[in-house]
Amino acid sequence: MINRRKFIKGTVASIAGASVASSSLANNLAAKAAPKATRKPVVISTWRHGMPANEAAIKVLKAKGKAIDAVEQGVRVPEADPNVMTVGYGGYPDRDGHVTLDACIQDEHGNCGSVTFLEGIKHPISVARMVMDKTPHVMLSGAGALQFALENGFKKENLLTPKAEKAWKEWRKKSNYEPVINIENHDTISMLALDSNGDISGACTTSGMAYKMHGRVGDSPIIGAGLFCDNEVGGAAATGQGELVMKTLGSFLVVELMRNGMSPQEACEEAVMRIVKKIPDYKKSQIGYIAINKAGETGAYCLHRGFDYALTTEDKHELIDADHYIK
Repeated sequence: MINRRKFIKGTVASIAGASVASSSLANNLAAKAAPKATRKPVVISTWRHGMPANEAAIKVLKAKGKAIDAVEQGVRVPEADPNVMTVGYGGYPDRDGHVTLDACIQDEHGNCGSVTFLEGIKHPISVARMVMDKTPHVMLSGAGALQFALENGFKKENLLTPKAEKAWKEWRKKSNYEPVINIENHDTISMLALDSNGDISGACTTSGMAYKMHGRVGDSPIIGAGLFCDNEVGGAAATGQGELVMKTLGSFLVVELMRNGMSPQEACEEAVMRIVKKIPDYKKSQIGYIAINKAGETGAYCLHRGFDYALTTEDKHELIDADHYIK
């Protein structure tokens, strides 16, 4: 029979042991979550057209510029390139022949701006930046976004190039809407940057899926889906078929996973697995994620082989093939 003194001593010992175990667990989690020695500046962006975009962004960062300015200047490069037919000028139109653009941007304070279904403006990312800087809103859409852009000095121009128009007219002969994996018609440019102050910002801009229904908006302008940054943790961005990203709030998920101790690579992989688990027909689509944490560690992962991303630091500039789930 246990007497009172032995019972109390045993209870105290158990509590002490539990406290030590709890403290050890907390320390282990903290150690896992703690980033390694910081490398900065760093820029990471999606797809091959991220290479010239990164060059513009790293130039800003090397001059001790802010991450928010770097990502805006970076993604303006493919926005203005008519040969990048999934972003800005020269982008594929919707099935009615309209080039409609979506974009968002977010700074180190969590401020953000977004435009959707915008026509006639070559640089939607800069309109999104102005929404962030000059209005109490986060998102403007359609005619309202265009009106805002024109009132603030942006020039309206025809974004449908002869090359894109020819492709659209060829598509209309059959009008089959069948996105082909990695023969991409939805190659969003998403970019994340870490500046010399250790601040993280991101930008995302696209002309959306080729021959989409008029009025369709994907994940790219949606904070938490196509892009999310938290300056305490890191940032994440997406590319591919936006509907799958919207259904799982992929970029927000990646950042929250990093908050809970995962590396950027682990978090990107888990976000792809969330799609695999939740969306039955995921094999028909391509999705890619990129991420960066406060230490400048990066990660990328996708569903199918074929997603590449640009990574740039002060002494490195390379295009990398992301690892993929479906082998």
